[in-house]
Amino acid sequence: MARTSDPAVRTRLIERAAQLLRTRAPLTLRSLVAGTNVSTMAVYTHFGGMDGLWKALRQEGFTRLAGRLAEVRPTADPVRDLTALVSAYLGNALDHPDLYRVMFDANFALENAKAADDTLEYLVQAAARGRQAGRYREQVDALELATQTWAIAHGLVSLVANGPLPRDTLKHGVPLLTALFVSVGDEPQRCRRSVWRGWRVPG
Repeated sequence: MARTSDPAVRTRLIERAAQLLRTRAPLTLRSLVAGTNVSTMAVYTHFGGMDGLWKALRQEGFTRLAGRLAEVRPTADPVRDLTALVSAYLGNALDHPDLYRVMFDANFALENAKAADDTLEYLVQAAARGRQAGRYREQVDALELATQTWAIAHGLVSLVANGPLPRDTLKHGVPLLTALFVSVGDEPQRCRRSVWRGWRVPG
């Protein structure tokens, strides 16, 4: 009789894998199931093997990121909103540094190939609203601005979440984002106010 997939067991194995990554412990079939009260067969039942587990870990990272970004509600200030999305991005990476590292390991495909694009789309929409509101020049490409914004966030948090720099390094995000948004047309003083309103990252 075929074994059925239990979502609770799947989640337990993903959390266990994340714990092993966080402690730099070897991630093997046996170390994965140790202390979980499930057999090694569960890894095949839920993931089809270790390669499938790595795919699931990447997917879980983007799933959690999407959930965090979805919590940012649009306001009348799209520059504030784009900054708030960056703050959510940074907060998610700081809360799940182990999953964050795996998210960008392209050696393993995503279970849902659109997951990364879907998270970027939150930033694209905020950038488009900023252009529509006249905060950015009409010729500004929303996808390009969103990608530049993501690059700032990714660069900073990669140096902090799994890197050598202290958390207060993240405060550089404020002048970096302000400079970017001003460079595409926003008024400097207004931009600084908006960025500070959206910035919610402990540093």
